[in-house]
Amino acid sequence: MTSDTAVHTEGLTKFYGARRGIENLDLEVRTGEVLGFLGPNGAGKTTTIRLLLDFLRPTRGHATVLGLDPRRDKAALHRHIGYLPGELAFPGRGRADDLLRFFGAARGGVPWSRVTELAERLELDLSRPVHTMSKGNKQKVGLVQAFMHEPALLVLDEPTSGLDPLMQQEFLGLVRDARTAGQTVFMSSHVLAEVQQAADRVAIVRDGRLAAVERVESLGKRAVRTVEIHFADPVDAAEFSALPGVGAVTVSGPVLRCTVDGRLDPLVKAAARHEVIDLLSAEPDLEETFLSFYYHTEHHSERHSEGTGDAARTGA
Repeated sequence: MTSDTAVHTEGLTKFYGARRGIENLDLEVRTGEVLGFLGPNGAGKTTTIRLLLDFLRPTRGHATVLGLDPRRDKAALHRHIGYLPGELAFPGRGRADDLLRFFGAARGGVPWSRVTELAERLELDLSRPVHTMSKGNKQKVGLVQAFMHEPALLVLDEPTSGLDPLMQQEFLGLVRDARTAGQTVFMSSHVLAEVQQAADRVAIVRDGRLAAVERVESLGKRAVRTVEIHFADPVDAAEFSALPGVGAVTVSGPVLRCTVDGRLDPLVKAAARHEVIDLLSAEPDLEETFLSFYYHTEHHSERHSEGTGDAARTGA
């Protein structure tokens, strides 16, 4: 692993008895990038984070974080990490400012101006006792403590949970600022829109296995888009249904609606055989691509299992 790599895993695996948490995870997070770690709840995202931070020990495989071994160098490593857990639990009944002063002192000292700057951006009242706060405001406290010491690596587990849309956008601004400052961000989420806006690359995890790693723009290029074409005269749906990448075809008189996975060229050429009045193509959405990816993968797995008998189903 080089200094250009912030996180490196090889065969990282964790089983809880017979239940798989994560298996054979080979992943590299580059220094200074924002990596979105995507997957539905239960896919293995939090397990991966806990392994990277040595809150869990792997069944097999290993990880290197910031050039250090999470187990052997745990204390040194954690000084350079800002961690936001998926489930926040703050101790005591103290005020937010007292709690954040405690966190700052534990990290060797953090300028209080940095804390107040973050609190202002997130519209967080530091004078309130944390135990009286709403989920969203507790999440803001968690974000401040993760960002306050400007760590080399930010590890954020479902970071916008409980935040309203305006604060979600402010959080994404914090992530972009961190990347500009050269910090690395490992952001676990099932909220795909925020990853689409903030990440350089996405790693998709499904049922404890890494399914794909791609740049966000690459995922968008092959995303499923919605297309609507208005013709001068009625058309036949059958003319378009068999085209490569075209699906969900519906025709209402002279209006064709469909989805296109991949290149638009086959659809455009078929449409050109008629008089086209208007063509509307919605920008590809990462969420549609992501869900489509899971749908096709699951159905492929089911067909494979059905064809290979009970042993395959038992081992799935």
